[in-house]
Amino acid sequence: MPLYVKDREVDRLVLEVQRLTKAPSKAEAVRRALTHEIERARSAQTVSERLAEAVRMAGEIGADNPDFDMRAYSDELSGGL
Repeated sequence: MPLYVKDREVDRLVLEVQRLTKAPSKAEAVRRALTHEIERARSAQTVSERLAEAVRMAGEIGADNPDFDMRAYSDELSGGL
């Protein structure tokens, strides 16, 4: 069954997706685009999920070392320059 799109901009986008993906038809181009968008949307993390991951990683690192001397560490890295 052929795909007929009335909206010129949507038709232009479908043709571009068809050309770029080498889809054999407009319907296949739309199928590929929709499948890709569904996969992308399902795999996207929300801001709160990304923040929770960052907090978890920080927890694994542990608390700050109150005895750490950043200046001495920097001097050691630079060879005391």
